[in-house]
Amino acid sequence: MADMNQNLTCRQALASAFQALSDEAVRAGWPEGDVALALAELAEERVIEMTAKVIMEGSMHPQIVAAGSRRS
Repeated sequence: MADMNQNLTCRQALASAFQALSDEAVRAGWPEGDVALALAELAEERVIEMTAKVIMEGSMHPQIVAAGSRRS
């Protein structure tokens, strides 16, 4: 349960900065849907990078494993 609470706390801490980034991109002229898709793709790339790093280090974090299995 601690991991879920930690994830929620992290999400809450990032929410305003994430919204500000999205708002800035929309103000720059990008359509909101394109911005949302680009941010999702960037997040996915980051998860892939982190997963590869964890695999290379020989230990897999349970949240990354769970996220990967939900995609399949």
